[in-house]
Amino acid sequence: MHDNPSIRVMDISYVNDTSVIRKNPKVAAVNSAIEIDITGQVCADSIGTYQYSGIGGQMDFIRGASLSEGGKPIIALPSVTNKGISRITPFLKEGAGVVTTRGHIHWVVTEYGSVDLFGKNLKQRAKSLIGIAHPDHREALEKAYFNRFVKGKG
Repeated sequence: MHDNPSIRVMDISYVNDTSVIRKNPKVAAVNSAIEIDITGQVCADSIGTYQYSGIGGQMDFIRGASLSEGGKPIIALPSVTNKGISRITPFLKEGAGVVTTRGHIHWVVTEYGSVDLFGKNLKQRAKSLIGIAHPDHREALEKAYFNRFVKGKG
């Protein structure tokens, strides 16, 4: 990188500025998550009340990519933890922080597919996310869907 004119290192106040990001066409912003609930709320910094990492620029790039002409804001995560626990959940863990709101979410990707949640209602979001959850956890997620949206009339 030393003295390479094709590499430009800029301050975070510029690099993460959504008004700068959006000026670039077709921005693909790929971010990760610790868990996502069936309504599309993304937790990327904590496991319950335990602060695992910082927020970083996730919201800046999700928002910037969504405003970019032809942009794609993406949350990519494995469907399960290394202990086999589903990362797509009925509810975020108690105390977990919402980094990307369900109002800002667009694309979610796991090894079982991708879904675009933008503009979908809560029931549609839940069904879409269940479809890309690990097959071993889909039945439990379907039960949570039923309890919340059918039985509970939520």
